[in-house]
Amino acid sequence: MGKEVERKFLVRCDSFRNEAQCNVRIKQGYFSISTADCTIRIRITNEQAWITIKSASTHHGVIRNEWEYPIPLNDAEAMFKTLPLNAVIEKVRYYVPYCGRMWEVDCFEGSLQPLIVAEIELNHEHETFEKPHWLGEEVTGMDEYYNAVLASHGIPKHYIETNK
Repeated sequence: MGKEVERKFLVRCDSFRNEAQCNVRIKQGYFSISTADCTIRIRITNEQAWITIKSASTHHGVIRNEWEYPIPLNDAEAMFKTLPLNAVIEKVRYYVPYCGRMWEVDCFEGSLQPLIVAEIELNHEHETFEKPHWLGEEVTGMDEYYNAVLASHGIPKHYIETNK
């Protein structure tokens, strides 16, 4: 079992794109979207697929248990066909190095545009790190910014209100 220790931030401008090493298109679908219990998702990136189970968050939304396993691409594509449309998101993920760390910046597509969220994975909850100039407000622990909730509920009201 792995532990996911991450912090999430809104992104204030798109200058991160100039600093990105690469990007990848991601399609994710959710069988379970209960942030109170667990989230079960499938993901396709390029020609690879995974199934992931994440526990509810602890420690102010920073830490979650995570189990992720590769699955055959054909199985993932078949699973997507069983999901309702409001359980699927698509995004482009940019990998952006900054001060010895790798940031993952997700640019959501479709009805979730123009939402952009950056994440950094940490070794422990209190680890310090340098923040790039393109980072905005921290949204760690805010359920409405979990991908599963975004899929089913759309752009958070918080985001709309702060970006008027």
